[in-house]
Amino acid sequence: MGPNKSELTPKRKNQTWRALALALGLAVGLGAAETKTLVFFGDSLTAGYGVDPDEAYPALVQKKLDEAGRPWRVVNAGLSGETSAGGLRRLDWILRQPVHCFVIELGGNDGLRGIAPATTRANLETMIQRVRQRYPDATVVLAGMQMPTNMGPEYTAQFAAIYPDAARTGGAVLIPFLLEGVGGVPSLNLPDGIHPTPEGHRIVAETVWRTLHPLL
Repeated sequence: MGPNKSELTPKRKNQTWRALALALGLAVGLGAAETKTLVFFGDSLTAGYGVDPDEAYPALVQKKLDEAGRPWRVVNAGLSGETSAGGLRRLDWILRQPVHCFVIELGGNDGLRGIAPATTRANLETMIQRVRQRYPDATVVLAGMQMPTNMGPEYTAQFAAIYPDAARTGGAVLIPFLLEGVGGVPSLNLPDGIHPTPEGHRIVAETVWRTLHPLL
């Protein structure tokens, strides 16, 4: 009786298992390379007021991700003039897209308008909660801001406390001060003294990257 051709010889079995292992490895590799979404949700600092889009810090973070070979897509959801209340109103629209990491950079315009810090904090905490409700597995990051001393010492102190308090309450990761090394430095800001120059944005991108890269 001749051999049953439906049976696999040891050599054929080995080839079959190698092919299966290769296929599974390819599938795992494809899954691992799935592109994730990083959203920067903010005001003119995020939008890149006064500089080219590719000079704004979100674009520079995208460049760092690309250079590191990390499959992330950055979405710049910055809007010039945005307050925390305005951000809260448009948040649900932004959350229509998949989100894996969400960076909130808002509140600076609240401070410049003298809005009560308690109001800004409540809005930020609500934003953090909404992102978590919509995407429980997403990482939420809150970028801290500070006010110039001409706003008065009491208001300045109350405003600075908004961000660590809101991050702690909502379980968000905190960037202590987005404009570290940039705020108040004339050569790193446009003539308005508020918005960073391209070099200022490069420093901001480094500040953001120090917090983000271990999380992504």
